[in-house]
Amino acid sequence: MSKYKNFRLLNGSFSVLMDRKAGIIFTVLLIITFAVFVLSTGSGEMKINPLTVLKVLLGSGPDMETLVITSFRLPRIIVALIVGMCLATAGGILQGMIRNPLASPDVLGITGGAAVAVVGFLAIFSDKNHSLTVSIAWLPLAAFIGAGVVAFLVYFLAWKNGVSSIRLVLIGIGISTLMQALTTLLMVMGPIYQASQANIWITGTVYGSNWKNVAILAPWAVIFLILAFVAARTLNIQELGDDIATGLGEKVQKHRFLLLMISTALIGGSVAFAGGIGFVGLMAPHMARRLVGSSFGALLPVSALLGGILVMLADLIGRTMFSPLEVPAGVFTAGIGAPYFIYLLFKTRNI
Repeated sequence: MSKYKNFRLLNGSFSVLMDRKAGIIFTVLLIITFAVFVLSTGSGEMKINPLTVLKVLLGSGPDMETLVITSFRLPRIIVALIVGMCLATAGGILQGMIRNPLASPDVLGITGGAAVAVVGFLAIFSDKNHSLTVSIAWLPLAAFIGAGVVAFLVYFLAWKNGVSSIRLVLIGIGISTLMQALTTLLMVMGPIYQASQANIWITGTVYGSNWKNVAILAPWAVIFLILAFVAARTLNIQELGDDIATGLGEKVQKHRFLLLMISTALIGGSVAFAGGIGFVGLMAPHMARRLVGSSFGALLPVSALLGGILVMLADLIGRTMFSPLEVPAGVFTAGIGAPYFIYLLFKTRNI
C-alpha cells in the first residue's frame, strides 16, 4: 500500500498529496482535542456530565447547565483552544523559517513585544473609571505592531552575512528581557489595580474571556492559520537552505517576510486576549515533529492541535486543581516548557 494518498479537488485543478500516517495521527488528535474540549467544558465548581455538555452544545440541554456553559465556560475554552493553535503554528513557522530548533515566540522576545504594546494600549486608552476609551477590536492590531517591531529588531540584530542560530537565540533572550523590563515599567507607572491585573495577564491566562473576545479573535486566527497552512510548501523549500531554495525558483526574502508577518499576526492575536502564555510555540512543533516528521504540510496542522490541547489542559488544571483559587494557564505551560527548553539546549549541538 502506498505511503501517500492523493486528493484531487475542483475537477483535478487542485490536488493534495497526504501522508497516510500523518492523516491518521491528525484524526486521532482531532478526536482528543474534542474530548479535552468537552471535559474542560464540564469541569469546574459545578460538575456537568459529558453527555449533558454534548446536549447543550447541540442546543437541547437543561436551562441551568446551558447558562453556565454558554455564558461562562465556552468563551474561555474556545479562546484557550484558538490561542494554543496560534502560538503552536507561529512557533512551527519560526523554527522552519530560521532553521533553528530553539526558535519560539517567547524565546525570541516576540511575545514580549506584543505584551508591551498591549499593556501600553490599555494604559493609554483607559479613563479614570478604568474603562477603555476606544474599541477593544483595536487590541490585536496593537499587539501585532508590538510583535512585528520586535521580530524585525531581533532579525536585524542577528544578521551578519546570514543569521547565526546562537546569535539569534542570544539576541532574542536579551530583547525578551528588555521587553519584560518595559512592561514592568508601564505597570509601575500605572495604577496599582492595573499593575496587579496586568501581572496576572502577562503570566498568561484566559480568565475573563467572553463572546466579544471570541468574535474578534476567531476571524483573525482563521485567516492567518489558513495562510500559515498554505505557506507550508514554502517552509519545506526554505529548509533546504537559501542557495538551493533560490535555485528552485523560490523568492526567499519575499516569502520569508510574509512568513514572519503571518507568525507575528498569530502571536499578536494570541497575546492580545490571553497574555504571555509561554513555551507552547516551542514544545508543540517538536512534539509534532516526533509524530509526523519534518514536512510542514503535516507538521503545522498537528502542531496547532497539540498547542490547543496544551493550553486547554493548562487552563483546566489551573481552574480546578486549586479551587477556589485560579492559577494562570501560563504557570503550567512554563513549568513544563522551561525544563524542555533546557533539554533542547543540551540536545542541540549545532548552534
